[in-house]
Amino acid sequence: MVPRPTNKETAKGECGPGDDPMPFLRPTEKEQIAFASMSYDGKKSCWVPHKKEGFVRAEIQDSSGEKVTVKTSKGETLSLKKDDIQQMNPPKFEQAADMANMTFLNEASVLNNLRTRYACLRIYTYSGLFCVCVNPYKWLPVYGVKVVSMFRGKKRSEMPPHLFSVADNAYHDMLTDRENQSILITGESGAGKTENTKKVIQYFANIAAAVPKDGGETKKQNLEDQIVQTNPVLEAWGNAKTIRNNNSSRFGKFIRIHFGTSGKLSGGDIESYLLEKSRVIFQLPAERGYHIFYQLMTSGDQGLLDTLQITNNPRDYFWVSQGVTTVDNMDDKQEYEFTDEAFRVLGFSDEEKLNAYRLTCGVMVFGNMAYKQKPREEQAEVDSVDVSDKVSYLFGISSPEFCKSITRPRVKVGTEYVQKGQNIAQCKNSTGALGKAVYDNLFKWIVYRLNVTLDTKLPKNYFVGVLDIAGFEIFEFNTFEQLCINFTNEKLQQFFNHHMFVLEQEEYKKEGIEWEFIDFGMDLQACIELLEKPMGVFSILEEESIVPKATDDTFKNKLYERHEKKSSAFMKPKVGGKVKSNAHFSVIHYAGIVGYNVGGWLDKNKDPLNQTVVGLFRKSTNKLMASIFPEVPEDTGGSKRRKGGGSFQTVSALYREQLNKLMTNLRNTKPHFVRCLIPNEMKQSGVMDAALVLGQLKCNGVLEGIRICRKGFPNRLQYPEFKQRYQILAAKQVANIVDSKKATETILSAIELDLALYKIGHTKIFFKAGVLADLEDRRDDILAVIVTKMQSRSRGKLMRIEFQKMLERQRAARAIQRNIRKFLQFRDWQWWKLYTKVKPLLNVVRVEDELKAKDEEIAELKEKHEKEEKLRKEYEERCVTLLADKNNLTLQLQAVSEMCPKASANST
Repeated sequence: MVPRPTNKETAKGECGPGDDPMPFLRPTEKEQIAFASMSYDGKKSCWVPHKKEGFVRAEIQDSSGEKVTVKTSKGETLSLKKDDIQQMNPPKFEQAADMANMTFLNEASVLNNLRTRYACLRIYTYSGLFCVCVNPYKWLPVYGVKVVSMFRGKKRSEMPPHLFSVADNAYHDMLTDRENQSILITGESGAGKTENTKKVIQYFANIAAAVPKDGGETKKQNLEDQIVQTNPVLEAWGNAKTIRNNNSSRFGKFIRIHFGTSGKLSGGDIESYLLEKSRVIFQLPAERGYHIFYQLMTSGDQGLLDTLQITNNPRDYFWVSQGVTTVDNMDDKQEYEFTDEAFRVLGFSDEEKLNAYRLTCGVMVFGNMAYKQKPREEQAEVDSVDVSDKVSYLFGISSPEFCKSITRPRVKVGTEYVQKGQNIAQCKNSTGALGKAVYDNLFKWIVYRLNVTLDTKLPKNYFVGVLDIAGFEIFEFNTFEQLCINFTNEKLQQFFNHHMFVLEQEEYKKEGIEWEFIDFGMDLQACIELLEKPMGVFSILEEESIVPKATDDTFKNKLYERHEKKSSAFMKPKVGGKVKSNAHFSVIHYAGIVGYNVGGWLDKNKDPLNQTVVGLFRKSTNKLMASIFPEVPEDTGGSKRRKGGGSFQTVSALYREQLNKLMTNLRNTKPHFVRCLIPNEMKQSGVMDAALVLGQLKCNGVLEGIRICRKGFPNRLQYPEFKQRYQILAAKQVANIVDSKKATETILSAIELDLALYKIGHTKIFFKAGVLADLEDRRDDILAVIVTKMQSRSRGKLMRIEFQKMLERQRAARAIQRNIRKFLQFRDWQWWKLYTKVKPLLNVVRVEDELKAKDEEIAELKEKHEKEEKLRKEYEERCVTLLADKNNLTLQLQAVSEMCPKASANST
């Protein structure tokens, strides 16, 4: 999406201490004042088409005839048809947060709103029920813990548009409705889907982190950290640079984040779809292979490089150097550190990590295998034994057996195995297929291992799924993988349309609401049936894949025979037309006409492997290699067979099986949609290509979504829920009403809400967009009155207490002031001076009396002291006498006791 920053903290999206996110989320007061002062005339201001900018502002000069004369903001005077003129919204809608609230909904207004917001780098905008995100190509301070706390627990209307608001609404709906949620982040490649996916995961990790128990394992990483750290690993093995995107996901993923009943994280799992295996062995000149190859070579760890038998120069390896080897603003060494740290956090052992690196480098070195033809034979032999030795070492197999298995594989003929000679072309094809298979199985193992780490014994009640899958693309050369990707997006677009349009209208019908059904012209069924129905493109491909003598030409001819002039979504490309001449057939997708080249489709679909080499892989000393190529039990007739009796599963069959599973998962959740847009092809921040964006708005269904949001009733509430929340609007009228539906009608009548703004259904109340916001404002006003009265009582009592203190302070101040005034008055008065001098003399008599009293007191104390001294002496003498008597009695007692034993002895 954007170049990574240079430190980990910023990579996590943290804001600096001086970064204020609000200017990037909503217009400032100064901007709002500027908007209000913009020139506008409701009858004259309009939008007119413009080749470069899409639409420009204009003012109507004359509209008397069939044509309208306008003067544009560029200073041009044009004469246009009335149908070409589009109305302009009042200035108060400039940079509207939700485009569905604008008075006039047309292409020009939507484009202008997105363009003006993007010029200020306000990349998030609502459009009805979903969020639009424009790739900023720049790191913005709108993420991190500070922004998470701003959006946590807030209603959508309370905060400016943001991805975090969508995530928080999904989290809130999950806890409130007790229903699984999904967030579908879709858009073209390079629009920012992967980066937004990472931000959603980080948001959940922040708000739903489980509090660790005292005495728990200190070494075990937090689950939220592990969920976040899956991104560097998946990106390393699954992302690459493409023509349009420096960090493009070349696979699809559906990440389920599980929660317990209390809303705390309880685990996660990842499903991956359709890794682009061909990129392992081939890249276009402006593209690059998967990031992990270049991360390992630039790791800077010479010991690791020696262990992996590789150099630090990508040009030494053919499979990873066909395109570029570096990416602008991406530090591969730093990315390697992120990946290695993620392995540690995720609990991978050193052996697992090293084995994964070995297999990755083994695939890369595998591309340097060279072959030569034996003289006068149709047999090739290995011409690069040093390369095969390195590959064998990394794969954990025997090098001689490896070379022999590639050049002379064993094949089953009847009931016996024989060795089959391979020519150079066959050996190279086998090498490519094996390299792709090893990499693909390694990637699947990594996903499996991540799921093992994220699995916990905590109860899993609900989940929020985040879908990030390759976007719809049209290249000059489109092949099998591109058809699969585009078909996936076709299904997702149909799911979106079905959810936004069809289900809405069916809901109205079920609730008994009068509603005029609308045809939005987004029927994708023809294209989907062409591809997936019986005898469709995929079905014919399956059939041809099991026919022994089938070729790409027979497949192409069968497509023409079945669908040319019979399917509205199928067409034969015309040389020199819009579709490139290298295409063999074209499909009319929702986003445009795409021409596909069928070269190599049968081989790609069957994905044949040299089973002799696979057998060596299964016996590898590298435990990871042996585990990713498990033993396949012999087919005894009980296993599932494809049509024609084959026991293998083709690539297209596996892909469609995964896709159907994904669509089933999505249908069982409540979806939330995020539409990502590419603003321009130059990756320049703040600049928007009008034609490019308008095309995406049409293909993504943004305009249609806004239109139905305005015409329909997107907000709905169950009657009990509405009564509970809004009965305060008419508290007296509904105080004694038990029936929720009747109470709802009473409330709406009491507040005199326009009948056109809501509809009464059988079980729900439906509202136009923006009505609930108005009801919330009314509710807040009433609550404000109630709270104000409570506050006034409390403040009154506190103020009365404070008032008493103020009176006491006032009385004290007056007394002080009175004394000071008297002092100032007497200070220079002669009689006062005389009085102050005479006053000490008046006290002489008093002093003598005081001295006399003191003498009497001293005499009294002296007499008392003498008496106490006399008594003390008497008591001391008495104590001595008593002590002597005691001693005498003790001696007498001892003498008597000594005499008694002697007397008894004499008598005996």
